[in-house]
Amino acid sequence: MSLPRRAGARAGRPPSLTGLAAERASGALLCDAGTVYLQGGQVVHAESPVAPGIEVLLTAGGRLTADSWREAVGRAGRAGGVGRFLVDSGRLSDAELEICHLGALFDAAYFALGHGSGPRGFQRGAAHWLGPVRPVDAVAVERETRRRGGLLDSLWPYPRVDTEPVVLRRPDGRAPAVTPRQRAVLALADGVRTAADIAHELGR
Repeated sequence: MSLPRRAGARAGRPPSLTGLAAERASGALLCDAGTVYLQGGQVVHAESPVAPGIEVLLTAGGRLTADSWREAVGRAGRAGGVGRFLVDSGRLSDAELEICHLGALFDAAYFALGHGSGPRGFQRGAAHWLGPVRPVDAVAVERETRRRGGLLDSLWPYPRVDTEPVVLRRPDGRAPAVTPRQRAVLALADGVRTAADIAHELGR
């Protein structure tokens, strides 16, 4: 049985993102699989339900407790300053926040802008509750989206692997040894969880 190959949209360049960047727009680009936030034409954040958000990276990774995260959102979320609050209160360093923010941004942008997801509209003036951390040029975001799509397509160019449950094949005597990080992933491959579910649970 032949499997359908990934659609070319995975590595495509949504024209609306570059158009919004060119006009230095601020707001939220609403896509089928996520949202990309712009400020002055630069990408300042991205979210997708299939990518671990910054809160997952920080809490599941053990850097913040869930209570600390909730406090930050409760105290600074309305003003769009959660990131700044975490740094000013000593919970994170600027570098820690920036690293986690960029990881979450590029992961979510990959799903929002590629993977067959198309723009549905633009909400002008919308801002993300995290607040400014490290703006990224729209061209760099698109380039990274294409790079990730190309890498995945070279490994396994079939879209079902993104949404199907991960099934563990029991290693035989010829299987290579796995690292502790790989072992943690394999421990969650139960035939029910998808790759996105495993990423959320591990916080990476």
